[in-house]
Amino acid sequence: MSYDYLLKDASIIDEEGNISNHQNIYIQDSIIRKVTHEEELYFAKQQIDCSELYVTPGLVNLHTHSPMNIFKGMAEDVHIDDWFNKVIWPFESKMTGDDVYCGALGAIEEMIDNGVTAFADHYMYADRICDAVIKTGIKGDIAPAIFGVAKDFNDTLENCSELISKINGAHTRLHVRIGPHSPYTCPEDTLKTIIDRAKALGVGIHIHVSETHEQVEQSIEKYSKTPFEILKEAGGFDIPSIIAHGLWISDEDRKYLNDKTVLAVSPKTYMKLSMGTGHLWDRSWELPLCTGTDGAASSNTLNPLEQAKMFALIGKLIKTSTEYDLRFMWKMLMRGHEALPFNSGKVKEGYAADLVVWDLRTCNTAPVYNPLASLLYSADSRNVLYTFIDGRPLKKNGQVQIEQNSSALFSLSRDIMNRGQGVTNLSF
Repeated sequence: MSYDYLLKDASIIDEEGNISNHQNIYIQDSIIRKVTHEEELYFAKQQIDCSELYVTPGLVNLHTHSPMNIFKGMAEDVHIDDWFNKVIWPFESKMTGDDVYCGALGAIEEMIDNGVTAFADHYMYADRICDAVIKTGIKGDIAPAIFGVAKDFNDTLENCSELISKINGAHTRLHVRIGPHSPYTCPEDTLKTIIDRAKALGVGIHIHVSETHEQVEQSIEKYSKTPFEILKEAGGFDIPSIIAHGLWISDEDRKYLNDKTVLAVSPKTYMKLSMGTGHLWDRSWELPLCTGTDGAASSNTLNPLEQAKMFALIGKLIKTSTEYDLRFMWKMLMRGHEALPFNSGKVKEGYAADLVVWDLRTCNTAPVYNPLASLLYSADSRNVLYTFIDGRPLKKNGQVQIEQNSSALFSLSRDIMNRGQGVTNLSF
């Protein structure tokens, strides 16, 4: 049999952090067809000598707002209330679908550069994000943002339903679920309406829950329930749910989590906006933690490795240096694959060829005593030699292969400032 690619003599780091040396990985028609240490090599159209390289499953960014790359660096050194109410939401009120498409393209380029093979997005104009996914070759799980307090709530929900019917099943690299923004922007009745629709359509949700201590206090004061309780009563834990942040999850809230639930955490945002350390670092091993980056307007970068490193370092700072060990953090990075429908996350026969080839011989990672330590604490995009998605190298020899988008982002940023802010009826 003829294969498309052979990654020859690689050191594989699997989803558990185990290392297997001298492995040959054969890729054909987007799938890993054979992984073997046998010396006899089968024919492949292209071979990559990986004898001094490491191959891992691709990284997953399980929570981001990709179009917000157009706001990168806009809202700095401000209180979190002003970040939302005085900067981001007023500028977002004038966004167009073309803005969203441009921002998503820039974000995808950055993610591919960092070894991200799939991402979960939550934003407006979701159809344009889908367009960007289709164009670039990355994999995307897209959740159209829905605000239950908005005047056009019903229309937005219907548009979301139509997008789900159009996309799901028609594209192998693209999946759509529903994205209620949060319990504080989706009152109980609208939240239940959204979740009932998700159940009817056979999809999950992606929602912000208990981001700040103030949100939890206000929810208890208004409803005598935490945001997690509200989500539970609306049926949110009956279906696959990506919970963005959950930073202030309480001990009682933990009982609602199940094997359909994951928490996508973005510690760089929590530090940036002084959101506190919450409760994610309390018995972290009990939580289904995954790695997100949030939007570039708060995290500035879309690198899951960076977020994992920060999560570990915060944990070591407030707990002990022996916690948040390398394998724990690696599994947290890899767990995002389990939340997505792309048959990825393992370097095994039959799985999607969504892989990263790492070169750790560079000055920032050498010498390599422990490859996991080199990846989690020292590596960055320069160490990503190849990013394979469905067997296609979208980063090759250290260069991203999709169309570069930086000049378009610079041009759009000038247009955004000329347009100025609009009026929003949202309040954080």
